[in-house]
Amino acid sequence: MELDVQPKVIIHGGAGSSLHGKGGVEAVRRSLYPVIEDVYALLLEGKSACEAVVRGCQMLEDDPLFNAGTGSVLQSDGQIRMSAALMDGIAQRFSGTINVSRVQHPIELALYLQNSPDRVLSDFGAAELLRELQLPSYDPITERRLNEWLQERQENFTKTMAAVVAEVGVGDDADTAVVDTSARRGTIGVVVLDSQGKLASGTSTGGKGFERIGRVSDSAMPAGNYATAHAAVSCTGIGEDIIDECLAARIVVRVTDGMSLLDAMQRSFTEASDRQRDLGAIALDASGAIAWGKTSDVILAAFHNGDRIGDTLELPVGTQVGCI
Repeated sequence: MELDVQPKVIIHGGAGSSLHGKGGVEAVRRSLYPVIEDVYALLLEGKSACEAVVRGCQMLEDDPLFNAGTGSVLQSDGQIRMSAALMDGIAQRFSGTINVSRVQHPIELALYLQNSPDRVLSDFGAAELLRELQLPSYDPITERRLNEWLQERQENFTKTMAAVVAEVGVGDDADTAVVDTSARRGTIGVVVLDSQGKLASGTSTGGKGFERIGRVSDSAMPAGNYATAHAAVSCTGIGEDIIDECLAARIVVRVTDGMSLLDAMQRSFTEASDRQRDLGAIALDASGAIAWGKTSDVILAAFHNGDRIGDTLELPVGTQVGCI
């Protein structure tokens, strides 16, 4: 089919410390690249930005390497509570679910809520919505996440959060590979420009891990996931830092007000770095510019620019912002 606009897509699986060795980098690529390929194929078929974002988020939620959906971290009481958000840039409509359990794809609830008069639901309300939609109950816990929680319980929960952005070692099996315990928090996100020139963003997370019951992630707020007709952003990192910066909305508003995407990213990340924030973001604008930024050592992102697939996995540690 003839396309009005060349579609673009960028996704992320979290931000954190450096990935050492090709084993780690290649393992992450094996997780990210099939998602890029699948989402881009949908866009070439003419699917909408929101449809493509939801599909990408579902695939990432199904990958236990990432802290979202299956493989989400456990909170201090040993339970998994997940949050997700979807934003349609053209309609400028935000929807999300906060601290929901027993669902395979939290992003599906956010999609349903796009057309609801009540567009952000927390735990009990989201559980009731699951029953209304007759979605099957699902246990997202993995052996790795359970073992992390059991080990931390023995240490009386001295960590403020789980080390969940896996640095996967040379082993291919994510359940047996080595984890870098200095790694930061994980989230997944998808940002899309479709063939009609429409933007959308989606973000999903299992939280920090070991957190206080009731803590709310940035992922289900405009601070962590935001889009207009001009730009769309998904964030990752420490949720409280992202909320303090209101990062996604700040970048998008700057682009909407006339700043270039690169300039908006550079200014926002300079400010965040000056305040010693630990965060990252991926972004697209209506012209098709693709951007990423980080204050951490690495952001686990991959993109399709219409010609090829690329990623950010081996950027120099000091690189904060990139744009193509």
